[in-house]
Amino acid sequence: MKTQAPSLRQRLSTLAALSLLTATTCPASSELPSGSGCAFDLRPGEALPRLTLTDPGNHGWIIQSSPDLLTWSTAQSLRVFNGSLRTSILADGTGGTRYFRALHVPTPDAALSTEALALNLPTPAANFANPLLPPAFLVPPISNQDNTPANNPVTNAGATLGRVLFYDKRLSLNQTVSCSSCHQQAHGFSDPAKFSTGFQGGLTGRNSMGLANARWYQRRAFFWDERAATLEAQVLQPIQNATEMGMTLTELETRISAEPFYSTLFTKAFGSSTVTSDRISRALAQFVRSIISTNTKFDTGAATAFANFTAQENLGRQIFNGQIGPATCTACHGTDNFVPGPAINNNGLEIPYIDKGVGAISGRAQDEGLFKVPSLRNIALTAPYMHDGRFATLEEVVEFYNSGVVDHPNLSPPLRRNNQVLRLNLTTAQKAALVAFLKTLSDTSLPTDARFSDPFRYGP
Repeated sequence: MKTQAPSLRQRLSTLAALSLLTATTCPASSELPSGSGCAFDLRPGEALPRLTLTDPGNHGWIIQSSPDLLTWSTAQSLRVFNGSLRTSILADGTGGTRYFRALHVPTPDAALSTEALALNLPTPAANFANPLLPPAFLVPPISNQDNTPANNPVTNAGATLGRVLFYDKRLSLNQTVSCSSCHQQAHGFSDPAKFSTGFQGGLTGRNSMGLANARWYQRRAFFWDERAATLEAQVLQPIQNATEMGMTLTELETRISAEPFYSTLFTKAFGSSTVTSDRISRALAQFVRSIISTNTKFDTGAATAFANFTAQENLGRQIFNGQIGPATCTACHGTDNFVPGPAINNNGLEIPYIDKGVGAISGRAQDEGLFKVPSLRNIALTAPYMHDGRFATLEEVVEFYNSGVVDHPNLSPPLRRNNQVLRLNLTTAQKAALVAFLKTLSDTSLPTDARFSDPFRYGP
């Protein structure tokens, strides 16, 4: 029984408490993990109550209000698009205490699923197809390293679709992880954890590789062991992996087809609304190839004889290039894109290799310890390092090449000299200079570039 009229803040606090008690939980689903029901949280706002609705199933919802917990009326209809939504609850103008509840809608109103409501996309579309590249990228050898196939050039509409798919948690069975969960923009599209967490909490067997400049990998194959012949083949494998995302391609096509806003995106990208795994593959590959990193201190320096470098950075550059000391870094990280060209390498991490890399696939002793060599661009953003994330810092990586390379039968030729393992034996100052140079390869705009960011609308 009320003894006096409550203040506005007291009323809103009461609403929040009661709304939690009257909120409907997510419908039961075998796809959702145990304990992953919806959360319905109502809190005071500056003018109106603020609702946060967490829903891994991306359902439609009706928000109802009542003055007495007996008579309910619909306040508004909402749609969750990628796991969560934040919004204000509209006032009905009646005044007094109001209570709220959320009801799941089995079949959401298709009118609530439009590109404009679901996504924050620019008009006209962002420029993915014609990026401004440094001169060195337009001529050999870098231009010859471009692995874009003739039947899947990067288009603005195709990469836009790929961007949405890249961030969409629908691509995992229980709708809890996306491609971006393991390839995070803030970390150079890699994962700061040694191993990434899959849709049911399991861990991947290898560290997540940074994606920037994947377009210029001459060998064309992907994954650390190059088991995917093309990027188009690679992007579908994590989706089907039992640890990472747990889907089948049939389930993937069905789920994406059921989301109305994808009809518009597929039509723009491919001329019709038909959803196929091939089209999903091509769109994702286009987006990954569009993640280009060329806005670095190194790129500025390359155009100005490195006048912008500090003395320490220039010393590191000379060590990297083998102009000072015995380093052969450019043999595996050559060109202004810092990739290996036609080679795949064993860098002497251990003997025997716990993870045999290419050798685990081929079964051949001569392939043990062979792993893909990624670009060094944004290397300061993509820690930890190596296929198993064993090194936490760039300093540890440099020290490994300085003193820790193991004499393995498959050790790559650049790491041998006069039939001996090549260890750099740098001074403390030289090691610090080499690290300083590597940090000049970071693109300061990449972690925040809106073209590559999560496009979903989660509310203001």
